[in-house]
Amino acid sequence: MRALEAKIPAPVVTLAVALVMRGLFLQAAPQVQTGSLRAMATVVVALSSAAIALAAFFAFWRAGTTINPMRPERARVLVTHGIYRFTRNPMYLSLLLLLLAYAIELAAPLALLGPVVFVAYITRYQVLPEERVLERKFGADWTRYRSMVRRWI
Repeated sequence: MRALEAKIPAPVVTLAVALVMRGLFLQAAPQVQTGSLRAMATVVVALSSAAIALAAFFAFWRAGTTINPMRPERARVLVTHGIYRFTRNPMYLSLLLLLLAYAIELAAPLALLGPVVFVAYITRYQVLPEERVLERKFGADWTRYRSMVRRWI
C-alpha cells in the first residue's frame, strides 16, 4: 500500500477519524452523563494539543525548515530542539490528543478506537515514510536522534 504513503494530510485523516468517531457515538447511545470532570478533562487535553502544536510549529519556524509532511525531502535541517527533545512527532501527537479530547467529549467507549486507528494509520502511512527520508537525508544525526527520542511519547 505504498500508494497511500505521504498522500493524505494528517489533518484530513484526523477529520475522517473524528467523523467515524461521531458515527460510533450516534450508534452507541452513550450512558455517561455530562459532567464537569469530563468537561475539564476534555479542555485540558485539547489545550495540551494546542500547546504541543504551537511548540512544534515554532521549532520548525525557528529552524527555517518546511512543515509540509507531504514533502519530507524538502527538510533543510533536522529539528531536535524545543518540543522535539521529547517526541519526534509533536504535530501528529497534537492531532492524536485532539482526537482523544473529542473521544472524552463524546463519552462513547467505542469512540476511543478513533485515536488508536489514527496512530496506526499515521505511523504506517506518514511517519515511517518520513523516517526513511530523514535517515537518507541526515544519516548518523538522524540515527542518533531516533535512538534518544521516542516516536510518539
